[in-house]
Amino acid sequence: MKIRVGYELIYDFPQATPVFMVMGIHFTRASDIVVPDYLTTSPAVPIYPYRDMFGNWCSRFVAPPGPMRLSADGVVRDSGLPDAVVPGAFEHAVQDLPAETLTYLLGSRYCETDRLTEVAWNLFGRSPPGWARVQAICDFVNRRIKFGYEHARPTKTAWEAFNEGTGVCRDFAHLAIALCRCMNIPARYCTGYLGDIGVPPPYGPMDFAGWFEAYLGGRWYSFDPRNNVPRIGRVLIAQGRDAADVPITHTFGPNTLVNFRVWTDEVA
Repeated sequence: MKIRVGYELIYDFPQATPVFMVMGIHFTRASDIVVPDYLTTSPAVPIYPYRDMFGNWCSRFVAPPGPMRLSADGVVRDSGLPDAVVPGAFEHAVQDLPAETLTYLLGSRYCETDRLTEVAWNLFGRSPPGWARVQAICDFVNRRIKFGYEHARPTKTAWEAFNEGTGVCRDFAHLAIALCRCMNIPARYCTGYLGDIGVPPPYGPMDFAGWFEAYLGGRWYSFDPRNNVPRIGRVLIAQGRDAADVPITHTFGPNTLVNFRVWTDEVA
């Protein structure tokens, strides 16, 4: 199957403002790209691509004063299969983990493992290790947090989401990531496109999605505590320790987001 993905962001900048963006389809999907999702700006400005410390494709430019439209529109090939479910995927002993996974065992800006370690071991210390333990964490987070855009807050951490019991997809992911790390399971934050393919209506407004990956059985697997069911058509944009590493845009000056639109549609 093919999926059309893209976005349109309209900002108003009162002054010339440097901008970093993490918005392109992840390099692991490069062979699936049918129509590249090139970033375009109006007015046009020079765009300088780079890779960040996690390997994500990024762009940087200086926005001129006034309104500015940022957009992309691409097509990606997808298997049409739901997220993998591998009940036999096992946990690794910490000493056996590959070096590149170790940073995803540690606390980070939004995932306070120091505050949640006792909670995690009390809740999941007796759960079967491996896939079943990560799924138990997702089940708990799905029950614990009530979804609602009115509960969104850019400063909300995993500890706060745990105590407040409300949030958006990134809060679900942050809490699950923190609990996995507390149980010595590497977990990393993911952002990307996730449409309603294979899901019955009614459909909510389209947005970028946040989920996470856990390292089990020698590879990374996707988990989604907000939806908590395997989904079709997940298109990765970026990965990091938490949402602080993969902001959609990072602006170095005052601005107003005037309009925001995202699409993820199956191509007939």
